[in-house]
Amino acid sequence: MSQKLKDQSLSPEIQAAALGSRATGSKTTTTADLSDFDERIRRTLNAAWEKKALDLTVLDMRGIASVTDFFVIATGTNRRQVQAISDEVVEQLKRSGTRAARVEGFQTAEWILVDYGDFVVHVFDEKARRFYDLERLWREARRVDVSPEKFGPEISNLKSEISDLKSVISDQPERDKPRSLTDL
Repeated sequence: MSQKLKDQSLSPEIQAAALGSRATGSKTTTTADLSDFDERIRRTLNAAWEKKALDLTVLDMRGIASVTDFFVIATGTNRRQVQAISDEVVEQLKRSGTRAARVEGFQTAEWILVDYGDFVVHVFDEKARRFYDLERLWREARRVDVSPEKFGPEISNLKSEISDLKSVISDQPERDKPRSLTDL
């Protein structure tokens, strides 16, 4: 295929990406009400906030990807924090009755992927987040602003619900409690 024909068939966004620049028509960051999200995504965000995750982002993948509806992307500053964030997400969702379909990358903790089917949680260390840059790769997705400052009261409500769940869990016999992510 000739270069001229290729250039005519590519969208402006793809042409801009091929040239190494961002397209002017790319999706912008939007704000959303936390109640617009599924309860499981709200619990995921709360778990990440509790473990001090950085650059928390939700990408709305509906309409552009058939594998999932949302990406929840978080960053940790070191291996332990990356593992702690993913552990907290898995624990909080497990307490509410949702088990992860798959967890990948936990041992290396460079990029931990937690798959829940209709949404996927990506927890990166800072270097891997910059390298893989999922926001750029999936720039057609609507990026949703989920900064903790915006959702203060709703986070407090979720924290109280989680505290109640933790007290119920602590009443279980010790043998029934998982000791690590691998015990799930």
